[in-house]
Amino acid sequence: MLRPAVKATHRFEKKREAILDAATELLNSRGVRGLTLSEVAAAVGLSTTSVTYYFKRKDELAAACMLRGIAALEAMAERAVAEPTPAARLKLLLELYMERVRQSLAGEAPPLPGLSDLRALNPPHLAFVFDAYMKLFRQVRQLFHHPDLEWLSAGRQTARTHLLLEQLFWAAAWLLKYDVEDYPRIRDRTLEILVEGMAPDGAAWAPAHIAPSQIEAPGRRDVGRETFLIAATQLINARGYRGASVDKISAALQVTKGSFYHHNEAKDDLVVACFERTFEIMRRVQRLAMDLPANEWTRLCSAAAALAEFQLSERGPLLRMSALTAVPEPIRMQMVLQSARVSDRFASMISDGIAEGSIRPVDPFIAAQMLNATLNAAAELAFWVPGVKSKAAPAIFARPMLMGLFNP
Repeated sequence: MLRPAVKATHRFEKKREAILDAATELLNSRGVRGLTLSEVAAAVGLSTTSVTYYFKRKDELAAACMLRGIAALEAMAERAVAEPTPAARLKLLLELYMERVRQSLAGEAPPLPGLSDLRALNPPHLAFVFDAYMKLFRQVRQLFHHPDLEWLSAGRQTARTHLLLEQLFWAAAWLLKYDVEDYPRIRDRTLEILVEGMAPDGAAWAPAHIAPSQIEAPGRRDVGRETFLIAATQLINARGYRGASVDKISAALQVTKGSFYHHNEAKDDLVVACFERTFEIMRRVQRLAMDLPANEWTRLCSAAAALAEFQLSERGPLLRMSALTAVPEPIRMQMVLQSARVSDRFASMISDGIAEGSIRPVDPFIAAQMLNATLNAAAELAFWVPGVKSKAAPAIFARPMLMGLFNP
């Protein structure tokens, strides 16, 4: 028979876990900005005051959700890197991750939190969560520590670790398209793309150069508004939606708040405009690549290389999809549809390449989602590989996705 103190501890932990579960669901759908203690309390049948007994403030609760998720991912990575080869490590990591997603959907395990809104946390919680994420990152990076991969520089190992983690985080969204019974097949197809890439035997990485200056549609750009969009995109990517205040955007441009509102009616309108600019740039690159007098493999490589280079150019970056959690629900669905169209066009290019024999037979939908995740993650490449130049971004980041993570 349990002693009263033991019973009380068990009840406390059970209720705390229930609060974290409910908060994680809200965090994943609305981001840190949309998380409220009152809604979490309602979800678990408590008063807001009772929730504050466990977590005094919203940021403390959001940080606890993220720390719990990071700990789960680190445990997966620790098991995976114990395997003898990089390919075996990657296979186990994908297997463990997809099984955890399945368990979460089935109610057998707590949901994994999205970490894309990490920068929206306030100090000191931001530092705690970021330190935990860096520990996870270093654990996953060990996947590339192997005699067969000694040719990989430290910077390229780091870039490929960032790419791999982004594939996991992005997959949490597109996996919902499938029945959980299909996860083993999806894992195998994802693994095949990560290990072998999309290049057929004998294909070389030789993208045609699409300069950043070609990407911007001539004669259609309001220079002042474009400057606002670039500054806002940089701040939202760096600090999250909540951290990119109107004051900070205005200060970065050395203009008044009145000037800001001359170009933008509200902050939400600005985020939507940043997304629309991002999608238009991606579509324009796709069109330029599809017009090249080349096979689909070269066109796909050219589009990926151009977007990776643009991310680090003076006109970049593109807005990271993590900002979607900050956008009001009706507008968010419009942005999701636009993102899906961009991905579907990549899928069409891949499908056409498979048909003509210039791209290795892969699942076009999965491959397109993985390519989209890579190009989205390229916005943060300069953070992970300090000093990297825009011209080097295609080889460092786009090439591993298309040629294989473990190939030169």
